[in-house]
Amino acid sequence: MCPALRLIASYLFLASAAVAQPDLRGHGGPVRALAVAPDGRTAISGSFDSSAIIWALESGRALAVLRAHDGAINAVAAHAGGYVTAGEDGRVAFWGINVSSAKPRIIKPHEAPVAGLAVSPDGAQLASASWDRTIVITDIASGALLRRLEGHTDSVNAVAFMGDGERVVSAGYDATLRIWPAGGPPVIVTLPAALNAVAVTREGLIAAGGANGIVYLLDASGKPIADIDAGEIPAIALAVSPDGAKLAAASPRGSVTFIDLAKRAKLFTLTGPGLPVWSAAFTPDGRQLLTGGSDRLVRRWDARSGDHLGAVAWLPASDDFGPFAKMPGAEVFKACAVCHTLTPDDGARAGPTLHGLFGRRAGSVRGYNYSPAFNALDIVWTPQTVSRLFEIGPQAYTPGTKMPEQTVGNAQERQALIEFLIAATAPRK
Repeated sequence: MCPALRLIASYLFLASAAVAQPDLRGHGGPVRALAVAPDGRTAISGSFDSSAIIWALESGRALAVLRAHDGAINAVAAHAGGYVTAGEDGRVAFWGINVSSAKPRIIKPHEAPVAGLAVSPDGAQLASASWDRTIVITDIASGALLRRLEGHTDSVNAVAFMGDGERVVSAGYDATLRIWPAGGPPVIVTLPAALNAVAVTREGLIAAGGANGIVYLLDASGKPIADIDAGEIPAIALAVSPDGAKLAAASPRGSVTFIDLAKRAKLFTLTGPGLPVWSAAFTPDGRQLLTGGSDRLVRRWDARSGDHLGAVAWLPASDDFGPFAKMPGAEVFKACAVCHTLTPDDGARAGPTLHGLFGRRAGSVRGYNYSPAFNALDIVWTPQTVSRLFEIGPQAYTPGTKMPEQTVGNAQERQALIEFLIAATAPRK
């Protein structure tokens, strides 16, 4: 290839890589928790809508919608062998890699909402922090309780493992940060404000997010090093880049501040969220930051520049909707396309294919693993029943199912969606 063509090819590759970074839309409530799998191929998000979603990060598709909790999901985690969810019901659910075909193993180690989860560096143990004022260490393989750490005098909001995998760091509403050794009493550090979040670098630098908007940095022994004003009140979520160089501090007032941990100084603040940000997680390569907010989206950001990557409406080329792409309802359907295909050849995603939708009974697509609640429905899909589904939402119309909460409040948009689905899902001759 000549130099000019090589330059053009390189430009096109970089341009396409920059564009093909969809935001992730599928939750019906604020995205409370985020985690990225160690291989960087998938992420898990947890929401106030009581569901968790597994995402394929390259395509932006929802691979599975997980429901195992009675109430909001406050914390999620990802490890080499699967995923973990925890919520306000005090339960912790362990999911394997193949989340679409297996039920989770569920334990209830707490008597109050679980607010934080952390996986040990070797992937063998899970730490859960709860508003019952305790931290519980669990064996991931068996679900067996290994240790219960008690001493906080108010809700424990966050937990993290130190790099040695032995010590655990917790942060609580009692304004204390505690470093728990493998045995014996913890090191207790009292800080000026209630603590909402904690993060630890591989080198042992500890960061704690205060309700006063200050990020407190401490060394591995608990000695305070620096206080950094993150610019918003409070600091609700923290994420450390894989190389330990940067810290992202998120605020429910809508900002995310990047901090240079070596210089103990602010780098920049993300612009664009505009809504409360509840969660944040770096990808393993450190190039992207994912954030979850009250707009129900998981947004992607360039961790080096702070630029917002891609657009919510981006879809893979296979989802161009063919001859139906210019119908008004095609734009409405894009929110559904992360979970559903329109042709039998593409098969199922997080939800079943919609091919042949009208006239079939709910829960009748062969090979798709429906929830028991959905299997029990006595619904035949017609233009009227589908319209009602999107008018009042899946949780009201099909309670207990895995379908994420999506509503179309505008009657004209619902009608356009129905007309699109009638045309696009009809069996082809």
